Amino acid sequence: MPAQSTIRWGIIGPGRIAGVFAEGLTQLPDAQLVAVGSRRQENADSFGEKFGVPRRYASYAAVAADPEVDAVYIATPHSSHAENAIMCLEAGKAVLCEKPFAINAAQAEQMVAVARARGVLLMEAMWTRFLPIMGRVRELLAAGAIGEVRMVTSDFGFRTGVNPKSRLFDPALGGGGLLDVGIYPVSLASMVFGGEPERIATMADIGETGVDEQAAAIMGYGEGRIAIVWTAVRTNTPHETTILGSEGMIRIERPSWQATRMTVSRSGQPDEQIELGFPGNGYQFEAAEIARCLREGRTESDVMPLDETVAIMRTMDRIRDAWGLKYPME
Repeated sequence: MPAQSTIRWGIIGPGRIAGVFAEGLTQLPDAQLVAVGSRRQENADSFGEKFGVPRRYASYAAVAADPEVDAVYIATPHSSHAENAIMCLEAGKAVLCEKPFAINAAQAEQMVAVARARGVLLMEAMWTRFLPIMGRVRELLAAGAIGEVRMVTSDFGFRTGVNPKSRLFDPALGGGGLLDVGIYPVSLASMVFGGEPERIATMADIGETGVDEQAAAIMGYGEGRIAIVWTAVRTNTPHETTILGSEGMIRIERPSWQATRMTVSRSGQPDEQIELGFPGNGYQFEAAEIARCLREGRTESDVMPLDETVAIMRTMDRIRDAWGLKYPME
């Protein structure tokens, strides 16, 4: 792909999060949204009108087959991610798949196997991983700014009304807090510690529709390192992360929602306030990573590697196994 070429995007599943992604793309001068696919023509047309998308299809397959599309953003319900991603990969399209990457690790492994067999770019759309503040966090940890990292605490939860027909409360759509927002702190712990936890202790409140309405987990990563995470769809939580080291700590404000500020505290030193703002809503950074990978001929990102994505899915499988929570398609 020429270094200066425009990345032409298609979107599958024109819901709320697809709109957020479409807005994010407007921050990239080398990105163009050219196609959208929905199960209903009127939904594709409505989305297309709002975001100026020229080609609007009444099927997902039409986006995958469009020769003018370079990369596809998959924003369908959790339960459809694997099927939709594999369809696009088999059509030779680069894929940015919204989190959670899949329902479970088995599906994730299948997606990765197809991408690697065909040599096509695939990446999980863990958008917070690509925010400038998270890049600085990784730099600080690599430089030993707070010494040996010992603990992480992180949360992401909100309160909404119970609606059995909503994707958040429908087991057939992979509902519940863990897959929808709990993945953020689980992924953050993975970013900080690397690898999978050796031990997990967890508890959940399973609601009347059969999905987790709030939950917490303690994950042990060996050598005494511990992550404590919690999540909810029926309880508001602070949306904060603290990374505790042997010589200091990093406190990140709202890391799962447009994080721009953090405080670095070191023993015997004044606190350091770091702010890294950005234009737009922040979703442009994951799209820019796809563009970088395409231009460099990469089939996966070194910021959000596929092996780590699968490992995170395995961790969430283990958490759900402890609750006895299975989805109908499993």
